[in-house]
Amino acid sequence: MFTVQQTVGSVLCCKCGILMAPNAANMCVKCLRSEVDITEGLQKHVIIIHCPECDCYLQPPRTWLKAQVESKELLTFCVKRLKNLNKVRLIHAEFIWTEPHSKRIKVKLRVQKEVLNGAVLEQAYMVEYVVHDQMCESCSRVQANPDQWVAAVQLRQHVSHRRTFFYLEQLILKHDAAVRAIRIKQMDRGIDFFFANRSHAVKFVEFIQKVVPVKSRNDKQLVSQDTKSNNYNYKYTFSVEICPICREDLVCLPPKLATSLGNLGPLVICTKISNSIALLDPLTLRHCFLDAEQYWRASFTSLLSSKQLVEYVVLDVDPISSEVNVGGSKYVMADAQVARVSDFGKNDTMFMVRTHLGHLLNAGDYALGYDLHAANSNDMEIDKYKGLVMPEVILVKKSYEETRQKKRGKPRAWKLKSLPIEVDASDTRGRADEEKMNKEYEQFLRDLEEQPELRFNISLYRNKEYQPSEMASVTDGEDAPSVPLEELLDDLKLSDEEGDDEGLDDGGMQE
Repeated sequence: MFTVQQTVGSVLCCKCGILMAPNAANMCVKCLRSEVDITEGLQKHVIIIHCPECDCYLQPPRTWLKAQVESKELLTFCVKRLKNLNKVRLIHAEFIWTEPHSKRIKVKLRVQKEVLNGAVLEQAYMVEYVVHDQMCESCSRVQANPDQWVAAVQLRQHVSHRRTFFYLEQLILKHDAAVRAIRIKQMDRGIDFFFANRSHAVKFVEFIQKVVPVKSRNDKQLVSQDTKSNNYNYKYTFSVEICPICREDLVCLPPKLATSLGNLGPLVICTKISNSIALLDPLTLRHCFLDAEQYWRASFTSLLSSKQLVEYVVLDVDPISSEVNVGGSKYVMADAQVARVSDFGKNDTMFMVRTHLGHLLNAGDYALGYDLHAANSNDMEIDKYKGLVMPEVILVKKSYEETRQKKRGKPRAWKLKSLPIEVDASDTRGRADEEKMNKEYEQFLRDLEEQPELRFNISLYRNKEYQPSEMASVTDGEDAPSVPLEELLDDLKLSDEEGDDEGLDDGGMQE
């Protein structure tokens, strides 16, 4: 069909007389802006309250909002503080760079409004926020008296190492479980957490109960009272004890418990600790899980701990079963011939053992295990089993000590964060305990490299100082496990570099 092309005519502006496309006001954009100011009546200057201790902003009347500089949370907070903004339509909002020490925050807003016979006018303007420093109530109490706590959580585990607390520290950091703690102090066999409110301590105890098997009790002490107003002030103490069974420990189950678990064991290995205890019989590949209630009902201790592991060399391996999936991990039953590394050149003592590590061990490999042949055990639970034949060796895991010797002193490509824990300076055993803790922490880092399921709930960050060596040998540590680069996170810091901050300056908010 033949269509007639429509054209739009031009009209003269009623103010300046230039040609323009017709609109409802018959004015050009410049004249319309000179006649109408849509930002009239909107706030251009606002005062906001900032707490310099906890980096929070006061949202009247009493709510404190935590927000970092030039973040989306701070931009939303600034926009919501403006009055009469509902008279216009907000199109875009962004920060304008200001000197960090100027105590000024500038936000550029772009708004729209309908004016003069339906014409829509868009205009940009700037709002200046003056930041006044004032500490919030909780920070004021802490500054007045740092020891002014209301609730304390005493976390304890009666073992000779702190590997459990290293793992707990990473879980607490990932889930921000101790973000409300006003003080964290390291004790002899545990850590104390201090809170300003009882509810924060209760929430922290509930988190601990979800990640490790514990038993807890709580007490309160009267601090002051007002008989006229019937007000009482208490200090609350929560005592939380973690079960003394740790991963890789060798356990002899009590006879009643072993019977209730279908005659499991009685010698079993603890393979995993979460809110339950995972136990594995290395001779039959049977396994079970004990929750906290079951454990504390028939509590038991470790027969041998990971500090008593002995290094063996594997002379021969003969698999006797196919790969079996046990509790999310894969094992292969095998008969192995091993000898103690310390016996080389001294005697020809060898042991025939049955192990669950047939999928990992080959002839010539090294393994760590418990030497029951030479161990002097005084566990009362073993005496309750009549006619029990003890195996001479129980292998626990493959050893990578030989390959790690070549990489000793080299930094890792990843790192972990840590809690701000206070150490008692009056302790005279400081240097010896520090060396012991460094060794235990190094062992914890090795466990993270060897066990992928152990680092499943942990955040590992890239080490920016790490530089891989180009001259490293191809065989240097090829069998030693490491953390894949795709599992690492980038540690974000807003004040790191100028280039990182440029991406935040262009960020806007649409409404």
